[in-house]
Amino acid sequence: MTRVDHRHRHLERIAEVREGRTPEKVGYPIRVRETEVVRTGAVGAGLVRVTLGGPGVAGFEAHAPDEHVKLVFPEADGSLRLPEPHGAVLRWPRPSPTTREYTVRRFDPVAGELDIDVARHDGGLVWDWACAVRPGAVVHVAGPPGGLIVPHAYDRYLLAGDLTALPAIARRLEELPKDARGWAFVEVADASEEVPLSAPVGFEVRWLHRGERPAGTGDALARAVTSVPVPEGERLFVWAAGEAGQLKPLRRWVRDTLRPAEDDHDITGYWKRGVADFDDDH
Repeated sequence: MTRVDHRHRHLERIAEVREGRTPEKVGYPIRVRETEVVRTGAVGAGLVRVTLGGPGVAGFEAHAPDEHVKLVFPEADGSLRLPEPHGAVLRWPRPSPTTREYTVRRFDPVAGELDIDVARHDGGLVWDWACAVRPGAVVHVAGPPGGLIVPHAYDRYLLAGDLTALPAIARRLEELPKDARGWAFVEVADASEEVPLSAPVGFEVRWLHRGERPAGTGDALARAVTSVPVPEGERLFVWAAGEAGQLKPLRRWVRDTLRPAEDDHDITGYWKRGVADFDDDH
C-alpha cells in the first residue's frame, strides 16, 4: 500500500486560502522548542525586541502576521513544566505553567532567528525579563498553533490597535501587496513610541497619542477608527487588537454599522486592565 505524506498539507491549504476570497484559520504542526537569546534591543521607547535562535529554531513555521507563540517561564521554585506533544496538539500540565503569548514579529529561516517584541509594562513578568535577559539565555517556545490566513482579495484593510498590537500591525503592513489600500491606527503614549512602518503606498497610517492617560483607557482609538469613510460597495477587512475594554466600541461599530460578513473581521483582546495572562476566548 502506498503511504501518503500529509505532513505538508497545511501549506497547501494556506496557499489555497491566500488565493481565495475568505479568511480561514489554518493550523500548523505544533511543538515546544528550546531556543537561545541571540540579542535584545529597543524598538522605539515602548518595545524591547528579543531575538531567539539556536538549533531549536530549525523547522519553525510562520505564515500569518498575527500568529502567536507561548513563552514558557520557570516557576517561582525554579522548576520548569513543559507541555508534551499529543498528536496534533500539546498536552499541558496541570496546573498550567507560567506562560505568556506573544506575536511572531519576524522569522528568518536563513538566519535561524525569531523576533518577539515585548510592550512596555513596568513590573510585568515578560517586560522585566526582556529588559534583563542576556544572550545565551535559554527560552522555551511553544507554537505557533496556526494563524489566520487573509486573502489579498479585499478592496481595503483597516488595522487598529495599541502598543501590544503594533508588532502584528507592522508585520501585516509588510506582508500586504504593494498595491493594497486602507488605514492603520496605532495608539501609543507619544511620538517616542512610534516606529518606522513599511506600509503600502495606498495606506494611511495614523499614530494616536494618549499622553498621560494610562494604557488601555480613553476612547481615542475608537473615535478615530469609527470615523473612517468606508466607500460604499467596497469589501473591507477589519483587524483590531489591544485592551479588551477599549475594543468593545469597535466591535459594536463593526457589527451594527459596517455589518460585514462574519469572516471579514477579526477583533481580539490581547490584554485586560488588572488581569494577568488574559485570554480573550470570544
